[in-house]
Amino acid sequence: MCGIVGAVSERDVQGILLEGLRRLEYRGYDSAGMAVIDGGRVTQRAREVGKVASLAEAIETNPLSGHLGIAHTRWATHGEPSQVNAHPHMSGDRLAIVHNGIIENYQELREELKAAGFEFTSQTDTEVVAHLIEQYYRKHSNLYDAVKAAIARLRGAYALAVVHADEPDHLVVCREGSPLVIGVGIGENFIASDQLALLPVTDRFMFLEEGDIADIRRDAVSIHDREGMPVERKIIRFEHGSDSAEKGEYRHFMLKEIYEQPAVIKATMEGRITDTRVLEQALGTDAANLLQDVNHVQIIACGTSYHAGMVARYWIEELAGVPCSVEVASEFRYRKHVIQRDTLFLCIS
Repeated sequence: MCGIVGAVSERDVQGILLEGLRRLEYRGYDSAGMAVIDGGRVTQRAREVGKVASLAEAIETNPLSGHLGIAHTRWATHGEPSQVNAHPHMSGDRLAIVHNGIIENYQELREELKAAGFEFTSQTDTEVVAHLIEQYYRKHSNLYDAVKAAIARLRGAYALAVVHADEPDHLVVCREGSPLVIGVGIGENFIASDQLALLPVTDRFMFLEEGDIADIRRDAVSIHDREGMPVERKIIRFEHGSDSAEKGEYRHFMLKEIYEQPAVIKATMEGRITDTRVLEQALGTDAANLLQDVNHVQIIACGTSYHAGMVARYWIEELAGVPCSVEVASEFRYRKHVIQRDTLFLCIS
């Protein structure tokens, strides 16, 4: 899943954003990028295919200096891994956006925006959101109102962070189906898709709830819920991993992990499902086309993963109506086997 980091501060934010991206590398990604607004109200952007280290090399050569910025690691869902498809995306040369999740109605919005004169440089659903917000910005001349109007048109799962060079003192964020957290500092504030990205700069966090939209400045955070009512989200102090390193109330770690499963499953599904369906693009750019051709599922696993696969076989055959086989990986590896055409392999480790 993609990763988001953002900051509005009295100090230069390039280093904060870069370290945040490094801490999100565990998520898996194919490109990384950053946009920073400088004191002259210019939006600077750098994007690189590959690892965060490649982005670090690029901005070491051409630094992005400023007190407001957003950054992103991308896992391709719409369009191949490439520099033009990497985040942040921009509309014009002033508005920049990063996005986690999948916009289901991006194609119809894309056609509408093309008819309105917007030009597209990528294959992503994210660029659609950038142009949509810019379209509303031209009407409202206010970034918060523009984002609020734009998200009312979106269907799917998303976490968004938006900045505009004409308003260089704040960023606007929102979430629907994808997690987003605000890191609370002193004279500075931050956002990320995971609080672990922000531990070098703060240990106090506010977790946005479904439908929240927030306006974040150096010295203030205002949040409104789905109905547009102002709300306060509790500030929680993060204990630097002590909760994951200790057994707590449980007799042993395995028991703790068993009881953590509902929360882990929920976190895994965030940004990948809506109320009615799975967002296939979360599995890869061509997943929807590939999945419709699957005639058989082969699960390969060992130990408890094998047992999980045996349960999955019942679900796959009952819910998807597709035949499924499960085999111990060490056996499968060394024997001769015959694979049916159009078989999807699910390898569990």
